[in-house]
Amino acid sequence: MNAGGKGANQAVAAARLGGAVTFICKTGNDIFGKQSVQLFKAEGIDTSFIFEDPHQPSGVALITVDDKGENCIAVASGANAHLTVQNIVQANECIENTSIILMQLEIPLETVEYTASVGAALNKKIILNPAPVCKLNDGLLQHISIITPNETEAYMLTGIKVTDETTAEQAARYLYAKGIATVIITLGAKGALLLHENRCAVIHAPVVQAVDTTAAGDVFNGALAVALSENKPMLTAVDFACKAAALSVTRLGAQASAPYKQELDI
Repeated sequence: MNAGGKGANQAVAAARLGGAVTFICKTGNDIFGKQSVQLFKAEGIDTSFIFEDPHQPSGVALITVDDKGENCIAVASGANAHLTVQNIVQANECIENTSIILMQLEIPLETVEYTASVGAALNKKIILNPAPVCKLNDGLLQHISIITPNETEAYMLTGIKVTDETTAEQAARYLYAKGIATVIITLGAKGALLLHENRCAVIHAPVVQAVDTTAAGDVFNGALAVALSENKPMLTAVDFACKAAALSVTRLGAQASAPYKQELDI
């Protein structure tokens, strides 16, 4: 058993890479929830707004990994599916004091939409990692500063099958036209395609021997948020995120695979 969860992985990745992280989530009143909070504290993450649901178990997932390092994940959301708008209202102080809001879709879409609207009204930079992917309305997309789908998620959001750099750019421009200023489509071992300020670039990832790709996208997003919080240029931030994700796939596990800042040449 290993600690995981998309938001949790991203929080740990950002903390290990030097970010000042506050994690807003919901756990159950069980051993998994209590262990998770202890682990977050050990990573230096602010746990002030981790809510405990007395009626729901903590979210868990069963992960299978093939001989190429690719994974397949079955999730039982548990308390994750009960992080409410009211919980975000309770964490308003955190939202006001942050510089970057990083979200995923393992919590209710209503909660994501509310947080995005509040963050946008406060001129916060909002990163949405649209996973697990689902249909997103245009109102939400207009509040997003940066969206980071992988190839499959980009296809689900745009209807454009991403098979190469050309189709990746087509999908990115579809999302850009929805009002998202920066679109990053992660391309696995190939790196990432960045559409920023109406200019497109492909950032190549280091070549590594993949052992387990679980949480690679989460490490990418955590690293991206940290680099941007340090006011790195977008191209530099995406390159840093690619390097962090590449290092993570050389290790087994989810949170366990997240690298530390001193391990990356920055």
